[in-house]
Amino acid sequence: MSCCSAEIGLDISLSRTGCSADEMAIASRDLGNGLRQSVFSIPAMHCAACIGAVEAALVEVPGVERARANLSLRRVTIDWRRHRKTAPDLLGALAAIGYQAHLPTAEIDGEDKVLAGLVRALAVAGFCSMNIMLLSVSVWAGADAATRQTFHAVSALLALPAVFYSGAGFYRSAWQALSHRRTNMDVPISVGILLTFALSLYDTIIDAPHAYFEAATSLIFVLLIGRVLDHAMRRKARSAIAALTRLIPRGASVVQPNGRLDYVELAEIKAGMRLAIATGERVPTDGVVEDGSAELDAAPITGESLWRSVRAGESVRAGELNLGNPFVLRATAAPADSTVAEMTRMIEAAENGRSRFRRLADRAAGLYAPVVHSLAALAFVAWFLVTGNLHTALTVSVAVLIITCPCALGLAVPIVQVVLARRLFERGVMATDGSAFERLCEIDTVVFDKTGTLTTGTPRLANLAGIAPEALGLAAALARSSSHPVACAIAAATVSTHAPPAFAAIREEAGMGLEGRLGDDLYRLGRPEWALSAQDTSATTVLSKNGEALAHFHFGEDIRRGARDLVRTLKDRGFDVVLLSGDGLDAVEKIAGALGIVDRRAGLLPAEKVRAIKDMQAAGRRVLMIGDGINDAPALRAADASMAPTSASDVGRSAADFVFLGNDLRVVTDVFDSVARANGLIRQNLALAAAYNIISLPVAFSGHVTPLIAALAMSSSSLIVVANALRLACTPESSAATATLTAEASA
Repeated sequence: MSCCSAEIGLDISLSRTGCSADEMAIASRDLGNGLRQSVFSIPAMHCAACIGAVEAALVEVPGVERARANLSLRRVTIDWRRHRKTAPDLLGALAAIGYQAHLPTAEIDGEDKVLAGLVRALAVAGFCSMNIMLLSVSVWAGADAATRQTFHAVSALLALPAVFYSGAGFYRSAWQALSHRRTNMDVPISVGILLTFALSLYDTIIDAPHAYFEAATSLIFVLLIGRVLDHAMRRKARSAIAALTRLIPRGASVVQPNGRLDYVELAEIKAGMRLAIATGERVPTDGVVEDGSAELDAAPITGESLWRSVRAGESVRAGELNLGNPFVLRATAAPADSTVAEMTRMIEAAENGRSRFRRLADRAAGLYAPVVHSLAALAFVAWFLVTGNLHTALTVSVAVLIITCPCALGLAVPIVQVVLARRLFERGVMATDGSAFERLCEIDTVVFDKTGTLTTGTPRLANLAGIAPEALGLAAALARSSSHPVACAIAAATVSTHAPPAFAAIREEAGMGLEGRLGDDLYRLGRPEWALSAQDTSATTVLSKNGEALAHFHFGEDIRRGARDLVRTLKDRGFDVVLLSGDGLDAVEKIAGALGIVDRRAGLLPAEKVRAIKDMQAAGRRVLMIGDGINDAPALRAADASMAPTSASDVGRSAADFVFLGNDLRVVTDVFDSVARANGLIRQNLALAAAYNIISLPVAFSGHVTPLIAALAMSSSSLIVVANALRLACTPESSAATATLTAEASA
């Protein structure tokens, strides 16, 4: 059983002391040559320091050859061998540095208790900090001694829930790190909050003229905003895997040698078992049809909208939906090694690879804590050596913390992203990952899927004019009794004012077509080899009467609106355009030729799409993937940035960075234009915040900044950053078609 087995329904908890060598082997994946792989979820891992600590602790364990932590999924993947015939104590090594780990599950759609707790803490901190700021304004404006003392006391009471409830998560994380002789970003944050609160409380008790409760609570509030946004985005990253694993049933019916059917859990299915697949069930693992025939919806794997017919001896992949007759499948792989499990692992591996794209906000925040807290400590030491007054030294040190409060820095990126997200939503585009705004600016290659992306994904009768009305009416009368995509296309193409022929005993032969009787004549609509008495390969679907052809049907797909304009615009701007599709060569060549796409590749499985994208990346290209199918999810994750239409599968939408709501692909151009403008504003905001700190820090360090000046300066810097971000909302429309796109998306 691998991590994927756990994700598709098996929830196992392993304790530090109860995990034997055999249990560790069971809860791992065999990579061959004695090498095994284990994947653990580590909920407490939340920063770069955590990643370093986890990986460093694991590689020191005898038998571990490689450890890779994934911050987005909060998981660690470990490759290991048995050391002296025993499995390495992986969980013990993690527990020794303060991290509890367990096997991951994909059940993340229920209530997110962590996110709910963060939101509650944020609400408390916001309420407290705003009210303390209001009270502080009166103090700074010159309140008398009695009023000042009262307001400071009320501020102290208001600060208590913010400091000790909202800030509790920072303290727990910091203490956990320090108790295991390591550090993380929460250590300096906790020191700054508690030191500011303690000094302010002391000044309140001795009736000092100023206290700094608003600095401590505002710092907590700003930091919690970042934690909430970070957690929400990481949850979104995990949802792609959750949606993918929902394709797999919890178990299957195994055909015993005596013919009896026994239902077994998914983890108990092994290669070689005979499985009974009923109509309407999804295939639990890869295998070969041993008995029977059926129609399968293979869109999860190939992206092909047409159903696939299978007979005895033909292969079937996990996740395909049986829409025809029941059949018996002989499993050729355990579920942990199936196609869907491989797609899940590819998504996780691609998510690991994306870690090189750290958000600008992460980089800026990573510099803030060590630099500012070091300067505050330096101010304290310098002023204490000069004056010998502990209170004065602490006051200057806290003033440095106040004036360099990361409000402007914390708003520099999120405020632009909020305005950008609103602007894109008004144009029918939803952004699911803030880091994608940065990554999209680096794109030089755009890769398209075909079915459902460049095309509408629905078969269309292409030779309607060449079919006699009488034959079309007969075909439509048969087709209306089926939900097959081809049958639906024939029925939709028929417009007749006459009553349809009354066929008797209409029957659907799985994988072949439809047949019915009209008087003494037998009519068939379906595959030529089944419908005709003589061989005919001139069409994929025919209508026959007593074995003689009455009409041939050819099908195509409509190109999605705006596809031609988008491809032409991308080429004019210097982008390389590539078409990667799981469809047949003829269909791909037809669409690529119509759109002018030279680089096109057909018949690709999910792993081959990922490999093609990775080859482009290895050549130094930055890839945007635009796709819609479940089979596109690994490629969407592997690409540097990704988009999907709202008509895409749940997995496709979850894996994409952007989802566009309309049917017109020209909206992709608007996304490029808006994101380029937004990234310019983000860099301007970061420069403004940095300039503010460069100017204000020396003044604060010199001891000439009062709390009022510090607060006004801090607030002014934040207002400047917000005002600059709002310029994005005033940007003129990038194209005349945008209004039409917006109205269409809103409809």
